[in-house]
Amino acid sequence: MMNFFRFLGSKVFLKQLALAAVVLVLLVFGIMQWLKSSTNHGEFITVPDLSKLSVSDMRDVIEQNNLRYEVLDSANYNPDYPRFSVIEQNPPAGNKVKANRKIYITVNPSGYNKVTVPDIIQNSIRNATSKLRAVGLDVQRITYIEEMGKDMVYEIRFKGKYIKPGDQLPKTSKIELVCGRGEITERAVIKDESEE
Repeated sequence: MMNFFRFLGSKVFLKQLALAAVVLVLLVFGIMQWLKSSTNHGEFITVPDLSKLSVSDMRDVIEQNNLRYEVLDSANYNPDYPRFSVIEQNPPAGNKVKANRKIYITVNPSGYNKVTVPDIIQNSIRNATSKLRAVGLDVQRITYIEEMGKDMVYEIRFKGKYIKPGDQLPKTSKIELVCGRGEITERAVIKDESEE
């Protein structure tokens, strides 16, 4: 045991220990320098604003800034942006990122998705309007005809043409409801008289 403690205090051991410490410091310093150069430590790129750019223009800007991109396909049409333009990006414009970072892009589709016209025939205006809004359609106008059911929907029109429940229309389309005035029609009076 005494020999071991004597060895720890010897010049040979102390030289070996100092040499090992120097090698360790040099090794750590070398690894840090390699990491700094390979990861571009301290070098950042400011993410450009890609909003409202077309896909081809966005691609050019991304490549000029030494970045990559991936287009996400889940988007709802936004009328405030041109068709097939960037409506969202992650990370947002102005963020600092490393070179070759992937930017996730959401592109505005060509138009609204289509929705199915619900069955609102013989519903009240209020109920029909609620059902239409629930699927993303709007009532632009209500036209009245001489029918007995007051404020009951008898027909649906889109751009002047009759449509039926189950038809497909672009979301946010404006439709016309044809409703009854609540008056007894001549047909009903004639029918009633013929039954006597």
